[in-house]
Amino acid sequence: MIEFMLAFWIIAALCIIRERRVIRIFVYFGIFSLVTSVIFMLLGSPDVAMAEAAIGAFTTVFFIVCFEKYYGLGASNETVPPRRNLKTKFRDSLANLPAAIFCTGLFALFVAFIPDIEPNTYLKDQYITYFMADIGGENAVGAIYLGYRVFDTVFEALVLVISVVAVIHMSEHTVTEVRHGRLSEIRASGMAVFTIRIICPLLVIFGFYLIANGHISPGGGFQGGLAIAAFFICRYMVYNIYDVPIIKVIKLEEIVFVVTVVMAMFVVFLGMMNQFPAGYMNVFQDGYLMIMNFLIGMKVTCGFIILFYRYIAIERMD
Repeated sequence: MIEFMLAFWIIAALCIIRERRVIRIFVYFGIFSLVTSVIFMLLGSPDVAMAEAAIGAFTTVFFIVCFEKYYGLGASNETVPPRRNLKTKFRDSLANLPAAIFCTGLFALFVAFIPDIEPNTYLKDQYITYFMADIGGENAVGAIYLGYRVFDTVFEALVLVISVVAVIHMSEHTVTEVRHGRLSEIRASGMAVFTIRIICPLLVIFGFYLIANGHISPGGGFQGGLAIAAFFICRYMVYNIYDVPIIKVIKLEEIVFVVTVVMAMFVVFLGMMNQFPAGYMNVFQDGYLMIMNFLIGMKVTCGFIILFYRYIAIERMD
């Protein structure tokens, strides 16, 4: 099963590279992300699979809406290559045949040289054996990215901060808040509006559930933050979004990032994780994991809200 999904994964990547129509590339990106999340699930990482699926859905919608800004509804104004006859298509297929043979042979070599020996599971066994005593909680993935590898999490949060700052400074407009602008065209569909109104409260509840239970079940701050950010996207689809003070959301994101770094520095980097008496150790560890998941959830929510509103609300004023 995993070999089949990897083959489909490579095919989706080749479709992205070879495609010339922008709107189709967005669709292929969504398929590629979906296949990636399935592969993560097959490899035993439900948390990572959930995050990949959420990011893929978010970015696909984000790209399509941004595409609409420049080309109007759909791809009607997109520059379409001239229609090719059967002879031209056959000649182009022959021209691409060496590349197809090379990619097929490369994948065959990849499958053929997969080692048949048992993998070395020493590191995995160490994580599974000691993570509850060292970090706390019952979710090994959460313990790894909030404890053993918290520096990776901190730098990932920093990348999101830099991305938001770059988007704001490279944006066409200099304003950070608007009160009037173009509304979503989806308001014309009664069925879509009815469905989104049902989904919105469920997204908020599900997002907070993922954040609050990330230390004991699949989920966490990143996945929960994406779910809550999706609520604001759905809100844009139905209601007027221009009452959100984006400048305050930017400040909140920066404050949350600083608090996250400071807490990780004192608890993990300075070795405070195991400095409490045995009777209070589990309470402190679970509290640390819950607070960190909450901070990361707020950080991710603010970041994606800023990116989405920046393009949808401010860049659509014209």
